[in-house]
Amino acid sequence: MNETKDLELRADRRQFTLAAMLAMLGGVSITISACGKSSPAGPSTPTPTPTPVADNDGVIANNHGHVAMITSAQLTAANSLLLNLQGAATHNHTLELSATEVMQVRDRRTLAKECSGTSHTHMVTFN
Repeated sequence: MNETKDLELRADRRQFTLAAMLAMLGGVSITISACGKSSPAGPSTPTPTPTPVADNDGVIANNHGHVAMITSAQLTAANSLLLNLQGAATHNHTLELSATEVMQVRDRRTLAKECSGTSHTHMVTFN
């Protein structure tokens, strides 16, 4: 019988210790701060995710098989370009774009420019 009271007492001590620890921890606040950076007061605004740049196909007036495409990599690099427009046509045309014009196409601002040709030319439009 003495052993039974001892088990009951231990259970009560465990319960008491658990309750005491929970009570102590209930009043503790934990502060986590970033290392080396201070944040401005007020709510933070999330950084917007940039929209990925997609390939841009130009529309070729009076087309007979030519293709004008600027790849996403070319648009992102924003360097000057010399595009070959032959595609499925039997002859080639070229379209020279400056870095500024490539950025205009990348930013989805309309650009219309005439390509080179010997017997004829085409107007190429990017939006």
